[in-house]
Amino acid sequence: MDDESGVESHPRNGRTVDPPPAFTDQANVTAAEAAAFAEDWPDCWDEAGEMLDWADAYGTVFESGDGNGRWFPDGRLNASVNCVDRHLDERKTQAAIKWIGKRGERRTYTYLDLYHEVNEFAAGLRSLGIGEGDVVTLYMPAIPELPIAMLACARIGAPHNVVFAGFSAAALAERMERSESEFLVTCDGYYRRGNAIHQKNKADNARISTDHEVTDVVVVERLDDESVRLGEDDHAYDGLLADHRGEEVDPVSRAATDPLFLIYTSGTTGEPTGVRHTTGGYLAHAAWTSHAVLDLEPADTYWCSADIGWITGHTYLVYGPLSLGTTTLLYEGTPDHPEKDRVWEVIERNAVDVFYTAPTAIRAFMKWGTEHPDSHDLSSLRLLGSVGEPLNPSAWSWYYEHVGGEDCPIVDTWWQTETGAILLSTLPGVDAMKPGSAGPALPGIDVTVVGPTGAPATATEGGRLAVTKPWPGMPLDLETDGEGDDWRYVTEDVARIDEDGYVTVLGRLDDTVAVGNHRLGTMELESAIADVEGVAEAAIVDVRDGEAENTIYAFVSTDERHECEQRLRDRITDSVERTIGPFAVPEAFVFTPELPKTRSGKLMRRLLKDIANDGEFGDTSALRNPEIVGEIESALERM
Repeated sequence: MDDESGVESHPRNGRTVDPPPAFTDQANVTAAEAAAFAEDWPDCWDEAGEMLDWADAYGTVFESGDGNGRWFPDGRLNASVNCVDRHLDERKTQAAIKWIGKRGERRTYTYLDLYHEVNEFAAGLRSLGIGEGDVVTLYMPAIPELPIAMLACARIGAPHNVVFAGFSAAALAERMERSESEFLVTCDGYYRRGNAIHQKNKADNARISTDHEVTDVVVVERLDDESVRLGEDDHAYDGLLADHRGEEVDPVSRAATDPLFLIYTSGTTGEPTGVRHTTGGYLAHAAWTSHAVLDLEPADTYWCSADIGWITGHTYLVYGPLSLGTTTLLYEGTPDHPEKDRVWEVIERNAVDVFYTAPTAIRAFMKWGTEHPDSHDLSSLRLLGSVGEPLNPSAWSWYYEHVGGEDCPIVDTWWQTETGAILLSTLPGVDAMKPGSAGPALPGIDVTVVGPTGAPATATEGGRLAVTKPWPGMPLDLETDGEGDDWRYVTEDVARIDEDGYVTVLGRLDDTVAVGNHRLGTMELESAIADVEGVAEAAIVDVRDGEAENTIYAFVSTDERHECEQRLRDRITDSVERTIGPFAVPEAFVFTPELPKTRSGKLMRRLLKDIANDGEFGDTSALRNPEIVGEIESALERM
């Protein structure tokens, strides 16, 4: 039946998997600790606040009555101190950042190395007149200078505004204008599959097109290319470091409610939206979830495969692991270059303990075949994580078996740019896992599901996921409903909550399709297709058909052992009929070797919809595999 949100509900029969006893015995958070944490909101979050070093200790954990309230409102701290300085006594010679470049370069920064370079660059920024409250835009790929610049900005109290390196000059200009940023740190270029990409050209074009003056640009030299020249207002990164060699900068004490950074949503489905995250609440939430959900310890080598240009890279590549004194791995390359076993080679060579990646990457690994992970020693892995979109059960099972060897719990996390850090996940040493479900709300977090009128949905219905209590990682500007006991943040994600409190996220509200008189979440239908043997990944879009009802197209990426398309089509039809119903079988199947994705691995459904509807493509600068667009258009023409 249709629920009031307009999303069709179809329960799936899922199994429950207990965390391995060997993991439970060493987990950072026990069942008793989790239960105690959940009992006393908001004071439970004092435990997260105590994980940080404060210049001025806070006396209040949460203060309500001021819009959405304020976390640790009377405390002051510096994020750079918490991620670097405080670790020097115990682990100054331990690796803080291990970097692997696209051309095989390797650099390791100990915590002492990181301290020196962050201070030198902070002194360089200060010499350019950058001070507390000034927004500095960072436009770089996955090179060590990016997290160093973030921490240097934090040290002098200047909020940073990281823009994904794959975005166009127009996208960069828009984000600089919206943030009123007059300072830019970029690089001359970077390598993509062996080819040089001239980043500074895009930065210069953005600078020309902005409506306000960009006073200074710092350029990291990444390419050996004499054609890239610095302008009169440009400063070489290495030159700034040399000018301030050995200098130390006193960290600027920031109020917990002061902004640490700005970040903009990707804009793939609409206008980019700016989000300002706080220094105290955000950092406490990042540290606690890195400890409790990702189970990180200082001795770990940890790899989050996200790009720093997105919130996942901010929280779980930089601030979370470094606040705990962990070694974080920064990888510039792609997962299939030079070979499709590259990820597993990196894990084996670096003895990675915890691996956090995206469902789109996992489905790509499945497509490439089990021989790649099976040919490497992955026994160092202790925990696996997933982030970015729902992880369908077949991909979950593949990840659990072929990467984790059924010895690693999987945390299938849900959160958003707006939430700052994880809100939904199993605690890996406490909760059983349900493939296809993110899990319950974390201790200290409350969620519900509501229909379009705002009324709570029943356990079997789907509706919009809503967070019903403030949380430390919430941003400064958050659109919420109600006050007091009626306060809530209603997301644009559609979900169901089962009788155990486990949340299955079905996709974005706009990721729904009309099937006759029903509406389905795309995740529900895509999972039914992706569960079919021979299918690596699927994307569902609705296509306009003149005066008639919309038509549903399934774009299907097959694994490398490509089969007869008709046999696959028959198996997919059987799966959809069995798990959802005959009414949900797509009208058309488009088989393609790949689906269009951003360089951070996000599936661009919007682009597929534009192609299928013969519309304008809009901004495709973030597309990782632009050549696939022509192949998909050809496949559609052959139908």
